[in-house]
Amino acid sequence: MLIYNDGKIDILSLLPNELEEQLLALGEKKFRAKQIFNWLHVKRVQSFDDMTNLSVQLRNLLKEKFCLKSLFIAKRLESNTDNTVKYLYRLNDGNHIESVIMEYSYGNTICVSTQVGCKMGCRFCASTIAGYKRSLTASEILLQIYESERDSGRKISGVVLMGIGEPLDNFENVVDFLRLLSDENGTNMSLRHVSVSTCGIVPRIYELAELKLGITLSISLHASNNQARSEIMPINDRYDINELLTACRHYFKVTGRRISFEYALIDGHNDSRKDAEELADLLKNFVCHVNIIPVNKIKERNYRSDRKSANRFRQYLEDLGINATVRRTLGADIDAACGQLRREYEI
Repeated sequence: MLIYNDGKIDILSLLPNELEEQLLALGEKKFRAKQIFNWLHVKRVQSFDDMTNLSVQLRNLLKEKFCLKSLFIAKRLESNTDNTVKYLYRLNDGNHIESVIMEYSYGNTICVSTQVGCKMGCRFCASTIAGYKRSLTASEILLQIYESERDSGRKISGVVLMGIGEPLDNFENVVDFLRLLSDENGTNMSLRHVSVSTCGIVPRIYELAELKLGITLSISLHASNNQARSEIMPINDRYDINELLTACRHYFKVTGRRISFEYALIDGHNDSRKDAEELADLLKNFVCHVNIIPVNKIKERNYRSDRKSANRFRQYLEDLGINATVRRTLGADIDAACGQLRREYEI
């Protein structure tokens, strides 16, 4: 439970049982918790005063005890080519995060941030260059969905935790977010429509497996051997590929959920036939999918790739019996890759 310096509790981050406990402690009836949860997560009010079926006395009490967080649109970009919408949100403390709505034939998916910046130091990623500030609360992750739906008028049917930050470095808040998102009295989204991406914090993968949430686990692998991976991903020096894949096997054994391996292709670094053969050997006994991503261009790095090389690498993998696709590029005309807008805005 998050309590701020003014002593108020972040009510949007409270799980139903936590909200009920708080209201019972205030002398309120148990059913009030469900009423308030509905106002927060179904009607999505932005003020306690909008909870019109509560007495004025109770609304004033809520204002004294709790805070109701908000996000503010600092910048909004919409693609002219594929209807992708990118938001730069300002948080209550003045920090900024990004969210992206992507349109697919089956519905709208939102990519959300889980931290302000990132500690992981992956060399090809813009999110880490702007620096780490703090983790987001469950409410701040959830509000990216609520505010983006409110502004765009689009219904979100899928969520990927693949924006700014490392979700498993913010484990407790991310798990609370997932429980709130899937609660039957709130948004009630099936977690089978949610993907959580990690660079490989191995102990948290084991913890996540035991929760059996039904999410898709996406592993940012990006190399087929430890030397190549450590050069671009410092996390590999702590948890190497063998440790990571052992955790992934455990995750699949416990949950039965297929794992997605993300592979950011970098010309001259991890794109050769030999790299594909090593990767196929690593993944030969996995029920998995490889998502090949042409690396995003950022001015501080000289990493490059394109769809031609990505398709060539995909063909290598398919010839070796590995299920692989090249990620569709969305929002290219608005720099929709995570971290770019925040970094440019805060420079």
